[in-house]
Amino acid sequence: MGMVVHRFKSFAVAVFSLFFVLISTSAIADGGEGDKKDGGKDKLNVGEVIFDHVLDGHEFHFFGASIPLPIVLYSPQKGFTSFMSSAFHHGEHAHEGYVILTKHNIEKMGLDPKTFKPETIVAVDAAGNIDPSVKVYDFSLTRNVVQMIIALTLFVVIMLRIAKRYKTGVGVTSAPKGSQSLLEPVITFVRDEVAKPNLGHKYEKYLPYLLTVFFFILINNIFGLIPGSANVTGNIAFTAVLGLISFLVIMFSTNKHYWGHIFNPPGVPLGVKFILVPVEFLSVFIKPFALIIRLFANMVAGHIIIICLISLIFIFGQLNPIAGWGASPLSIGFTVFIYLIEVLVAFLQAFIFTMLTAVFIGQAFEGEHHDEAHVAHH
Repeated sequence: MGMVVHRFKSFAVAVFSLFFVLISTSAIADGGEGDKKDGGKDKLNVGEVIFDHVLDGHEFHFFGASIPLPIVLYSPQKGFTSFMSSAFHHGEHAHEGYVILTKHNIEKMGLDPKTFKPETIVAVDAAGNIDPSVKVYDFSLTRNVVQMIIALTLFVVIMLRIAKRYKTGVGVTSAPKGSQSLLEPVITFVRDEVAKPNLGHKYEKYLPYLLTVFFFILINNIFGLIPGSANVTGNIAFTAVLGLISFLVIMFSTNKHYWGHIFNPPGVPLGVKFILVPVEFLSVFIKPFALIIRLFANMVAGHIIIICLISLIFIFGQLNPIAGWGASPLSIGFTVFIYLIEVLVAFLQAFIFTMLTAVFIGQAFEGEHHDEAHVAHH
């Protein structure tokens, strides 16, 4: 029976991965057609494809079709306005005096690509030129925002459902059922292997935050592996907010012993303190920065590798159709392999972010532990 379940899981993962490949190849093919229209030659620009998939946008792409998202804009000169992103026709047309910038219309309008970035919405005049006198504030629901809301809603619903079962006695007076049996080992793992070893007797105070961070990152990592979805945790703004929150939690957990070890390290010669104190002070800000960059870089890297592997099919196909077909099995095989690794990375990065957060919080009141141990010893 176990062998059958294992084979079924392997088959399901393979089918799901191939599904991802088909969607990605469809999107790459659309990009190729766009290049053909512009330059008269079907040439794949891998860089554009990668950034189109990794960066945020105003629409989802499934099977080559686009699902538009709401555009919400405010301008002191024009007031509030809202419509669907499909009204822009992929940046080809203006709507209600606004246009969304793409690489094509940035070049067409002669704009500086360092100043004007794709997916930015700007105001234009009747001639189609940018109107600098109109200030635009964009409150649109991008695909990162929409996907994060969906993931958060699903997360809350699941947790409320589990909490309701515990209140009725399921999982307390009897064995856990359904989603309880799936999540309870994870919760106890975070409690016993992350919170207790690093936070000691204060683990209950920080456990809700650690569990929230772990599951919030995990569910967004998993959603990012769904074909056609957005890579939310691969957005530096997302990881920066998580890092900032962890930084605030760490700072509010500090005590006089923590700052005393930073500004007056005990047992260190005076001359060395002039070097060590600035380093220790910088480490206060480097710790959350490391959390931000580690999660961002790891989640972006996997998606880029998958897209690059799929792009090899079209790169070889441009050289020779036979070479393209010959490279397909190898490219798809490596894509499935990397995809399986990404599933592992989704769990691993959620664990690492949570673990390091617990370690940094524990270090914030580490001196307090030493003092308590010293008092107990005497």
